[in-house]
Amino acid sequence: MNQETRKTIGMFSPMWTNKQVWEFEQTNENLEFDIVYVKPNEFQEKVWKSKLAFINSDIRDVTIKTFDYLNDRYELWIANKNQKKLDEKIVPYLMAVMADIMIDEEICLNFRFENEFLVISIDMNADVIDCKEFFEEFYHLATGFNYDIDTGIPEDQTEAEIYLTRLQEEFDDKMKLRLGDKYLPGNNDPDTLNSK
Repeated sequence: MNQETRKTIGMFSPMWTNKQVWEFEQTNENLEFDIVYVKPNEFQEKVWKSKLAFINSDIRDVTIKTFDYLNDRYELWIANKNQKKLDEKIVPYLMAVMADIMIDEEICLNFRFENEFLVISIDMNADVIDCKEFFEEFYHLATGFNYDIDTGIPEDQTEAEIYLTRLQEEFDDKMKLRLGDKYLPGNNDPDTLNSK
């Protein structure tokens, strides 16, 4: 994890839980941002008029649909809608959402502030240790299993389910102690829990 990312995460640590993200979205309906993809060191005011600018957009929708730009080493610059700057109170929300989008692919991100924007890029230099370190900061989004090593999961399916359930319960207990009612068991949001 690079120093700028470490510093940015440190400013807003601990990172938000899924429950906090969900609650924020409930109280701030129709969250939209001005988002633009820019090549490194090429940000200028005119980028907002380019085809890589997404004005008044949903961060999840844009990131998922345009992921190839991030993969092609573009940076994602995010500002509050119509403000050309980002309110700092939004930053923990955006960092948690972006990490959540990337977690399934195990893609580590770089975060930094520049000209009052949050700038996000894929950490192309990250190794396994960097990724582990990055996602440990977002412990609310992952249980922290390291799939590159032998975890001791039994071969038998029934035994494996029992083993993994016990690990999840231990993890939930640990997070409940650390985060209190901010943490939801199994890392669900309230809508998911209520639908069960």
